[in-house]
Amino acid sequence: MIPRRRELLILLAFLSLSVWGSPVVQAQSDLANQKMDGYHGIWFTLGQFSEYGDKYSGGLGTYTANHRPIAVYSEKVNRTFFVYGGTKPGQKHLLIMASFYDHSSGEVPRPTVVHDKRGVDDPHDNGSICLDQEGYVWVIVSGRGQRRPGFKYRSRRPFSTDVFDLVSTEELTYPQPWWVEGRGFVHLFTKYTAGRELYWETSRDGKTWSEDSKLAGMGGHYQVSWQSKGRVMTAFNYHPGGNVDKRTNLYYLESADGGSSWTTAAGQPVSTPVTDVQSPALIRDFQSEGLLVYPHDLNVDLDGNPLILFLTSRDYRPGPVGDPRIWTLAHWTKQGWKFSEVTRSTHNYDTGAIYVEPDGTWLVVGPTEAGPQRYGTGGEVAIWVSRDQGATWAKERDVTKGSKYNHSYVRRPTNAHPDFYAFWADGNPDTFSPSRLYFCNRKGDKVFVLPEKMSGEREAPKRYSGHSEESATPKLVPTPLGAER
Repeated sequence: MIPRRRELLILLAFLSLSVWGSPVVQAQSDLANQKMDGYHGIWFTLGQFSEYGDKYSGGLGTYTANHRPIAVYSEKVNRTFFVYGGTKPGQKHLLIMASFYDHSSGEVPRPTVVHDKRGVDDPHDNGSICLDQEGYVWVIVSGRGQRRPGFKYRSRRPFSTDVFDLVSTEELTYPQPWWVEGRGFVHLFTKYTAGRELYWETSRDGKTWSEDSKLAGMGGHYQVSWQSKGRVMTAFNYHPGGNVDKRTNLYYLESADGGSSWTTAAGQPVSTPVTDVQSPALIRDFQSEGLLVYPHDLNVDLDGNPLILFLTSRDYRPGPVGDPRIWTLAHWTKQGWKFSEVTRSTHNYDTGAIYVEPDGTWLVVGPTEAGPQRYGTGGEVAIWVSRDQGATWAKERDVTKGSKYNHSYVRRPTNAHPDFYAFWADGNPDTFSPSRLYFCNRKGDKVFVLPEKMSGEREAPKRYSGHSEESATPKLVPTPLGAER
């Protein structure tokens, strides 16, 4: 009877979409909208093992690169809102959590359970976050193929993470919602219609949505996207024969009219869905070079030209067999796409972000350095800098060092504030472990861990200075954050 009752609740949720003022049927468990007394990231192992361990595993609270964005700064209320894959201490039961960092007080509230995944432990079901023009906080929770549905939620009040209402239940994976001024939402996502195919939908208010439109279908794709001055941009790979372990090539498309038309970076129109591997959207044929492609992030330079951060590898398996694993930046210029090597790391899923500073400096922040679990997902976080449009790169700072666990999936907030510049999690990719949530400032000389155990309703994150070799307990130094930059 329980499965039938759940299906009925989901059906009723669909029927409740017409009016905001109507009660919204909640296809949720008892944990929905409850507050947790601390911040704990989800730990996960894919279970695809080879000589040097699992294909990816560890603390994956900020996974994947294809859930975008997972944090956004609002200048109006001076808060960075964020979402992550959480759990209770010692558990692997996935809870989609939302919260914010208050830059004025230097505190975070207790995190709110937006959605209880009802026993699912897979962070492919993590969420993304977006603010609309009125300040309502939207959390879109990923499903997993056609087996588990996705969910759209809206905060009950603007600029608040206290209570969320379920808006819809539908098939969607890897949600990437963008609010475009004057147009509303442009939501890029994936459906498992014939492999992992790319789609988009639009809505002016989040209440009424367009039909799903297919963007690309060549056996499967992973994409990263960005929105800048009304342009929605996406960069993606493709999966030959639908095999994700053969992911390769790099493609780029953008739309300046909310998805009505798509072009290359040069402005050449491209018909959708893209079904030709040699489409004009193709940036570089990495397949012919024998390279796999793992997109990380997409941004624009000061002139609005796209920047794509990605990693290339020679094998899907962890360990030396895939080396070299090269962090690469693709930059669109008047002369076409230019490529530069940022650095090299030890794992295919070492994931980071590309930043563009107001003075034109480019930064890459990510787990580029070998961590304590050398051949596992993630590592030690570092900042790399280029002051010559990516021609050369140099390491500016080691952000973490001497850690007990690997740090993974370093993510860039939308409109990133200098005090909450990058967001990530840690964990042991070799065995089940606790996972903590971190953020750092722009310089990378201040790293903070979100509180694991809170006694009050709000608490200041504590300064993090690494792990000792003997203990799994982080060294924490209370620090007032309000004046930190």
